[in-house]
Amino acid sequence: MGTKIIKALLFCIALFFLIPAVFADDIVRVGITDNNFQSVKHSDVVVYATDEYMICDKATKQVIAKIPASKPIRVTHEEDSFLVNIDNEKTLGLQSFVVVSENGLIGIEGLKRKGKPAIYHGAMEFCRTKQNDGFYIINLIEMQDYLKGVVPNEMPVRFGLEALKAQTIAARNYVLAPRSKAYDEFDVVDSVASQVYFGANTEEEITNKAVEETEGQVASYKGELILALYSSTAGGYTESYANAFSDKFQFPAEHKPYLVAKPDMLSFVPMTKEENARAFYTSIPTAYDMDSPYFRWKRTWTLKEFETDINMNLKSLAQTGFITPPPQDNFIYKVKDIKVIKRGESGKIMEIEIDTERGNYIVKKELIIRRLFLNHGKALPSANFVLDIERDEAGNITNITASGGGYGHGVGMSQYGAGFMGSKLNKNYMEILKHYYTGIAIGTQPVVVKSEPVKQKFYADKKSGVIVIDNYHNVKMLPVRVNGLLLEIELNGGFLQREFEYDISKHLQKGENEITFYPPGNGREIKAFVDLSREIKDECAE
Repeated sequence: MGTKIIKALLFCIALFFLIPAVFADDIVRVGITDNNFQSVKHSDVVVYATDEYMICDKATKQVIAKIPASKPIRVTHEEDSFLVNIDNEKTLGLQSFVVVSENGLIGIEGLKRKGKPAIYHGAMEFCRTKQNDGFYIINLIEMQDYLKGVVPNEMPVRFGLEALKAQTIAARNYVLAPRSKAYDEFDVVDSVASQVYFGANTEEEITNKAVEETEGQVASYKGELILALYSSTAGGYTESYANAFSDKFQFPAEHKPYLVAKPDMLSFVPMTKEENARAFYTSIPTAYDMDSPYFRWKRTWTLKEFETDINMNLKSLAQTGFITPPPQDNFIYKVKDIKVIKRGESGKIMEIEIDTERGNYIVKKELIIRRLFLNHGKALPSANFVLDIERDEAGNITNITASGGGYGHGVGMSQYGAGFMGSKLNKNYMEILKHYYTGIAIGTQPVVVKSEPVKQKFYADKKSGVIVIDNYHNVKMLPVRVNGLLLEIELNGGFLQREFEYDISKHLQKGENEITFYPPGNGREIKAFVDLSREIKDECAE
């Protein structure tokens, strides 16, 4: 069997008697949605492969059928099992199973991605929902192949190689360190609910190169993977995580030191004050994401349109607890005024008050605000806006205009900004990431080494790298093998020194490298990773 399929099978059905052990971390479990990207639940699908493929029963860990290329199988859900019909010739009753093709791709008939048939690397697992009212289709795929199906669908390829590399690392972090996980059965879904993954038919040469040339690289902060949030357009000034997100219905969220507000230009002042926000969002300054069609935008309402629009989502949004007090009858009318109460540093609205004849309502959190302030049925592009209110001679509102900038939550990397920095400012991907994520390192995934060796493969764009070691157990020596050469790193700082750095640049090669961390012995453990961005960090410091 091929290496990719071996890994998928092992992770899914543990065919230990057939294949050697591999690292399960290499495999991403992706829930496949329908054509509208609305549901991960299925009841009837037709599956095929571009080469010979197999059906493997998870319960018995056996290959139970081999099927020629292009010959379809129909999978339907029954009350107590799956029915798998092989080209109208044979029907199997199974509880859960995996479809895998050693040399081919797996497709789902009728499923389209970017107007093309959806076909996938790896394997497909079929498992019933907990409610037993349908089933999930889960693509088991190696991280690198997964990213090749993500990056060209999350960022335009015209943004250039360096921006695409930055997007690749952010997307890899998104899987390894998600903000939340909606399903127990898989890591991510293939839609904007996670990040867009359209499979093998949408791969591009330049994005494949971006994935290959950042193999094994992640972004970390003080030895922990970061939450690498990104959005289309920040509008020239990104926002702090705490000012845009909530933690378990608590708003603002807990501060994340690497996700802090960042202006594109040092001349941009913080916009917590209304006059600063107005000056910024009613002008068109030079900024990294100024090529975005959403860099600056306007939306207008008559009073009647405004009241109609905000009542469309009011009932569901009020249930979040971020609209207080809950509007009577889930309805707001006779609006007298709208006032911004609190802004973040980018000018993003954190709290806004709607005054009506029946009382005043406070709305918090950017996502709630832009989904409440619908404009002709569509959410506002961002919560970075200022309002102009027109009144008649009696002082009643007649028209409302929102002038704003940005698209999305505006926290972390701006994709349009990354494209501008890479293609027009000639910044490399590490510089791009370090602009948007404060104080980070870019290198291998931080790992804890205890009882078993930990092996990592990674791509080094330059022959430079530093092993960063957190010696919290006061280990005296750490054995490390770099590209076949065994190094014994002495850690003699005693209890006065916990962090160590060891330059391995002379042992690295441009391209793919391999490092193995060996257990320090005596039951102790240690945390370590390779920082590949240290050279750039030092250059910036100079």
